[in-house]
Amino acid sequence: MTDTDSKNPLVIDSEAQDILFREARTANTFTDEPVTDEQINAIFDLVKWAPTAMNTQPLRVIVVRSSEAKARLLPHMAEGNRAKTEGAPATVLLAADVDFHDELPKVFPHFEGARDMFAGDEEGRTGMAELNTGLQIGYAIIGIRAAGLAAGPMTGFDAEAVSKEFFPDGRHRVMVAINMGKPGENAHFDRLPRLAFDEVVQTL
Repeated sequence: MTDTDSKNPLVIDSEAQDILFREARTANTFTDEPVTDEQINAIFDLVKWAPTAMNTQPLRVIVVRSSEAKARLLPHMAEGNRAKTEGAPATVLLAADVDFHDELPKVFPHFEGARDMFAGDEEGRTGMAELNTGLQIGYAIIGIRAAGLAAGPMTGFDAEAVSKEFFPDGRHRVMVAINMGKPGENAHFDRLPRLAFDEVVQTL
């Protein structure tokens, strides 16, 4: 540990902070180095620890790697996102499971009536699923970076069409697609400004 790290108010060192936050960038091009099964497993072994209300864990994931799967996805991407998605070694579709309540007896076992509480309220379940999937999506971006990969999150796609294509049961809502891999040539746009602490945070 360096002297600088010894004065760090955070518990992770400067290198980890750079990898996960300061030097991490949204990638728009990628090398052809594959994303391995081992990396994907390791990423989502971290993501599962994200906090969710009542431990609902509504995130469901499809990893798009094959040329056949890419051909199904690309027509539904916004024009500006097609080339980067085609060139990414993997794209993960992160969806909210509207029927997450079916898992509550397993993941929230101490509350016996949890599943039944949600069973008749699909609108409420959908809102809860999407909110908590959003929390897990944030963890997914950090998990991808922790694997030494760049994440390129996108919402520029026809979400209804992608949901129907990859989750034909109609019970899932794809919220975000994330390209991932090693960044390629000219992968990053110029860094845009961030709001300062005093512009964001109040202590009362």
